[in-house]
This record gives sequence, structure tokens and C-alpha cells, in this order.
Amino acid sequence: MPRLAAASLAGTAIEFYDFFAYGTAAALVLGRLFFPTFSPMAGTLAAFGTFGVGFLARPLGSVLFGHIGDRHGRRPVLVGSLLLTGASTVAVGCVPVYGSIGLAAPVLLLLLRFLQGLGLGGEWGGAVLLTAEHAPAGRRALWSSFPQVGPAVGFLLANGVMLALSATLSDAQFAQWGWRVPFWAAGVLAVAGLWLRSSLAESPRFLEIDDHARMPLAEVVRHHWRLVLLTAGALAVGYAVFYTVTTWSLAYATERLGVSRTVMLTCVMAAVVVKGALTPLMALLGDRFGRRPLCLAGCTATALWMFPMVALLATGAPLLMFLGFLGAFIGFVMMFAVIAAYLPELYEPRVRCTGAAVGYNLGGVLGGALTPIVATALAEHSGRVPWGVGAYLTGIALFSLACFALLPETRPVPVARAVEPAAGRPATG
Repeated sequence: MPRLAAASLAGTAIEFYDFFAYGTAAALVLGRLFFPTFSPMAGTLAAFGTFGVGFLARPLGSVLFGHIGDRHGRRPVLVGSLLLTGASTVAVGCVPVYGSIGLAAPVLLLLLRFLQGLGLGGEWGGAVLLTAEHAPAGRRALWSSFPQVGPAVGFLLANGVMLALSATLSDAQFAQWGWRVPFWAAGVLAVAGLWLRSSLAESPRFLEIDDHARMPLAEVVRHHWRLVLLTAGALAVGYAVFYTVTTWSLAYATERLGVSRTVMLTCVMAAVVVKGALTPLMALLGDRFGRRPLCLAGCTATALWMFPMVALLATGAPLLMFLGFLGAFIGFVMMFAVIAAYLPELYEPRVRCTGAAVGYNLGGVLGGALTPIVATALAEHSGRVPWGVGAYLTGIALFSLACFALLPETRPVPVARAVEPAAGRPATG
């Protein structure tokens, strides 16, 4: 289990590094390089629009790779998704800017971002299921939480590189070539990830399935549609909070408050470090007290903290901004530390890769794709404190809380024995 968990963590870290490097670049530099004919605000919105395309592609990736995972095994998903995401990320770093090739530049950027999202949509299902289906039932949340630490590591890698470049290069150098370096580095990381995953064994639960689903997506839509919609709605708040902190706040603070890129990246990265460290600890609580209670508590905490968070951000003071981000991430991690165990337990093994991944990535569309755009538009019409952003996030948190309340508890149902739900109803074990 330690070797398997480490390989899953490393793989998700690499893939999310690719995804987050784009988000940081969109907040800091892509608007003026690829949309120079727009006003600064419109350019930022357009860059966040290309960022959102990655989220729209993720459910399609979960369908594509989920089909492979349910038909041919979890292991091939890990290799294929890593290759696709790594190659498209390196290509982003090679795209000429608008000044060189005109309209073709943002079109290529949009296409590559779509491919990035397609690969990442398959990554989560493969990595989480391979770990969850190997893990003992009593410690499934703990072992499954290690792939969930991967996004924090990937974010720190991506933003650490951006921070180093931002601190050592002039604005002109950063805009000319510095922003491309994190994308080029993705190629080296992808090769390392493929090497780590080459020796992983196939999931024992997959090998036990006698009758593999011929059309996994059709079965999920027919028998589990309500469960998919509930899980997507429940997870929306996590995506909304995470990308508000890690993407929108960078653009807001640097453009509206005059905070330097280095200070903002440092504040966000410090909060993400704590988030990553708390993930296994919260997962232990999930094994002890259940998945659903922790998710409900995390949603409630998030709803209560959104207005204080935007007020602390608006101060522009590094310590206060860090505290605002940290409070948001504590609520986030209470939910997402146990999700990697919770979602697979809700679905029967024959369609688990498709069902869990589609629900997880649809949550990204609901909460992540539009949040930076909506938050930017709301903040534009606010005073110094963007109360509209706080209200928007609080509303999403309450919506997700209602969805979690309608989901059943699954602990300690063994993954291999999850009962097939009745048509249109979630599993109760």
C-alpha cells in the first residue's frame, strides 16, 4: 500500500501540476499575450475563459477513460491520461503569442487546454480507484487520501516554479519567455510519472469482476443518474473555493489591490501546504466517523467562512490574506480528504470508474469552470471588499450542503460488495 499510494500521489501531482500551471499563467500573463486587443479586464476574462475550457473537457475525459477503466482495467487509464496531459502541457509552452500568429494563437491555446482537461478527467478515476480497490476497508479513506494530496503537491510545484521565475526575472523577461518554463518542465515530470507507474499491479477488484459492463456510460445514465447529479452538486463548492483562492485571487490582488505577484503566490502556497498536510489526518477521521458527516461539516464551515475570507483578502495584508485562504482550505479538505473513498463506495464495481469520475469532474464544471469568470465580474462592480464574491461562494456552499444531505453514508461497506442501486437512486450499501 505505501508504494502504491506513493505512485498514485506522484502521478496526480504531475497531472495537476500541468493543470495548475495554466491557471496561474492565466491569472498573471496570458490575457495580455494572447488577447492584447482587449482591455486589461476583458483580457483577464478571456484568459479565464480558456482556463474554464479545461473543466468542460474533464467530464468528457472521464467518460473516455472511464470506459477504458471499466472495460480494460484501471492501470491503462493511468498511463494514457498522463501521456495526453503531459504532451498537451508541453505544447502550451510552445504556442506563439498573438503578436506572432494573430488569431491562431488563442485558438491553439484553447485546443491544448481542452486536451489538458481531457487527460486530467481520466487521471482522477484511475489513480483513486487503483488505490481504493487495493486498500483494506477499515483504512480506505486514509490510503485513498494520498492521491488527493497530489493536487496540493502539483500546485506547489507549479507555483513554486512561477514564484522563482517571478522573483528573478523582470516583467519583460517573464512575459517574453519566463512563463513558458513551467510548461516545458511538464515533459520531464511526465516521463518520471510514467516510470513510477510502469510497475503498478492491476486492481484486484477489477480482476474479480466476471461480467464487465459493455457500455459503462449507458449503465451509469440509466441506473445512477441521480447519484451522479448529487455528487456533482456536492463537490461544486470544493472546486469553487479552491479556484477562487488559487486563480481568481491572484488576478484580483495583483490588478486591483496592487499586491505583488511574489507576495500573492507565497500566501496561497503557504495555505496549500497546510491543506496538503491536513488531508491524511482528515481522512483518518473519515475512517473513524464516516464520510458523510465530515463532508457536511466541511460544507457548513465553508458557508460560514466565505464573507470573512473576502474581507481578509481585501486588506491586501499578507498575513490576513493567508488566514483567509487557510480557513477556506480547512473546510475544503474536510470534504475532499474523504471523497476518494466515498465516491467509489457509492458505485458498483462494474461501472465504478465511469460513475465516480463523471460525478467528480461534473462537479468541476459546476464549481470550477465559471468561478474565476463570475468572481472577476462580481468584483468589478464591488467596492474595495468584493462582497458579491462572498455571497456567490456562500450560495454554492449551501447548494452543495443540500446535495451532501441527500447522499447516503457508505462506511464501512467493503468496496467489492457495494450493492447495485435501484434505478435512479443512490446506493445505500
